[in-house]
Amino acid sequence: NGKSLKKRLGFTRNDILFLIGLIITLGIFYIIFGNFIPIVVAISESMSPHMERGDMLFYTDVSKIDSIKTYQEEKNKSRSGHVSFGMYGDVIMYKPFGKEGVTPYIHRAMYYVEEGQEMWPGGPKAPHAGYITKGDNSLTNKKYDQQLDLSLNQPVKKEWIMGVANFRIPYIGYIRLILPI
Repeated sequence: NGKSLKKRLGFTRNDILFLIGLIITLGIFYIIFGNFIPIVVAISESMSPHMERGDMLFYTDVSKIDSIKTYQEEKNKSRSGHVSFGMYGDVIMYKPFGKEGVTPYIHRAMYYVEEGQEMWPGGPKAPHAGYITKGDNSLTNKKYDQQLDLSLNQPVKKEWIMGVANFRIPYIGYIRLILPI
């Protein structure tokens, strides 16, 4: 049969080039970030002014991370510590209470506590080891997540962490917030 590939399969050369480009891009994302689609969208103002609602965030999968850098340890370094999104320490994405299928929180790892240690001065003892987290917005996040319903009295266990935020593209995520996808 003398039909062209285009007529037999319904693909044009541009379609094939697009698919090849997409496969290469996803492969690069996986190699660099440990995830084929390492993107989430900020849905609140809790990280303002360093992240805004609607920002598209790229993150590195926790499997590709050697350690989580906390605000406290990086601020206390004698030389300048690791800064991420305008402040010391890493911004982590975690599953609240380790639950699957729920919207993850994106907040800064403030410090690490061991089981039985006070979670904050005068606070309750940690039921297990983990991170104390907090949003950067000083107006809406005056307390740690563990003092609120976000993660009430539960430090963020290492296995609840999905990844560390790397960079953002401002406001482009509004498309995701507006469309019912």
